[in-house]
Amino acid sequence: MTDRNDPALQQQQSWRANAAAWTQAIRERQIESRRLATDAAILSAVVQHSPRRVLDVGCGEGWLARALAAYGVSVVGVDASPPLIESARAAGGGAFHVLSYAEIAAGPGRLGTNYDAAVCNFSLLEENLTPLLAALRSALSSRCSLFIQTIHPWVSCGEAPYQDGWRTETFDSFGGAFAESMPCYFRTLESWFKLLREAGFGVVDLREPLHPDTDLPLSLLLVCRVQTQ
Repeated sequence: MTDRNDPALQQQQSWRANAAAWTQAIRERQIESRRLATDAAILSAVVQHSPRRVLDVGCGEGWLARALAAYGVSVVGVDASPPLIESARAAGGGAFHVLSYAEIAAGPGRLGTNYDAAVCNFSLLEENLTPLLAALRSALSSRCSLFIQTIHPWVSCGEAPYQDGWRTETFDSFGGAFAESMPCYFRTLESWFKLLREAGFGVVDLREPLHPDTDLPLSLLLVCRVQTQ
């Protein structure tokens, strides 16, 4: 039984329960923000850096690996959800492995090395991310980039207080039969920069993909580099 007091375990349970619905939502392009701007934004940002080998962290059903493969990029994807990894393997486009963030933090060597870039596309949903980011730093050299796309805190905050804290994702706007809601950790813009600085990364580029009709930001996209002493 899942420990309902452990948000990380609740997230893993949610991704297992919702794997089929998520795969359908992604492959049928049911999520408006991704269809309108955010999928293209992360793909464009990564391709512009001409990587040959990319680590996709929280790869889900593997859509980004398939998109990058079309550009000749070799991708290794990791995710904690076995059914999502099964879907990714079935569709191809990369090498996919079941690994939780706790497992990555405890054994960074499991990721391998020689990556030109690492990508976390809407996949950094936990509170304590410093160990994971430190593990990613060890897989990258100072010449390589970490790409993070996440919800834009200024827009997604809604009427809740603008401060770090746990929120609940119900998936109501995603379509499909999502069986379980999921806890996710909200961060302010200041908190994102503090987290990255503590993990040894510096932000070298910041992008805000916009809704084509409202001109409101649909996401926050950060391009980071390993900080050198």
